[in-house]
Amino acid sequence: MGVTAKIAPSMLSSDFANLASEAERILNCGADWLHMDIMDGHFVPNLTIGAPVIESLRKHTKAYLDCHLMVTNPLDYVEPLGKAGASGFTFHVEISKDNWQELVQRIKSKGMRPGVALKPGTSVEEVYPLVEGANPVEMVLVMTVEPGFGGQKFMPEMMDKVRTLRNRYPSLDIEVDGGLGPSTIAEAASAGANCIVAGSSVFGAPEPAHVISLMRKSVEDAQKNS
Repeated sequence: MGVTAKIAPSMLSSDFANLASEAERILNCGADWLHMDIMDGHFVPNLTIGAPVIESLRKHTKAYLDCHLMVTNPLDYVEPLGKAGASGFTFHVEISKDNWQELVQRIKSKGMRPGVALKPGTSVEEVYPLVEGANPVEMVLVMTVEPGFGGQKFMPEMMDKVRTLRNRYPSLDIEVDGGLGPSTIAEAASAGANCIVAGSSVFGAPEPAHVISLMRKSVEDAQKNS
């Protein structure tokens, strides 16, 4: 597979009052990306962070800021997030069926990398047009919990979606998010996921570096055996 392991700790599980130092600490522990959960309190019940926080964090780090937009109108966020210094912009397929072409084009025009996410109840076929279009997304995020709440249990039945995507798109970045940690990583990695979002399992660990390297090794081992 022409994809590399990327471990993306979810900053939602970090100490928000010390975001810059938390980012630096977790990058020093071996994180590849920083996963930023942007929720609008409408598409999902929680209200988290927006462009101002991304802009503030960007002043303190050169890291890839992997932004996952759980929002009802992602188009409204493209310009502010581009200006703020976001790296990746992942929107939800459920609310973008009619305008994803425009969304992808705008995301790319602002220098960000487009991705599409799907909730547990959404069938994997919904994202095919976005990966196969003339101007495709570059990552698919398979939610392994219902978005909007932290600390939920990993849903192993979502691995069928990951397997289907990996078989169909050998070189696509496939991200999983929700309940990932040492006890669930092997299942996700063997299904074909290469971008791993992990929150409490990393930030709540006595040694986050150990958890990050364990998850990376799991992805790399699965790729060798595929």
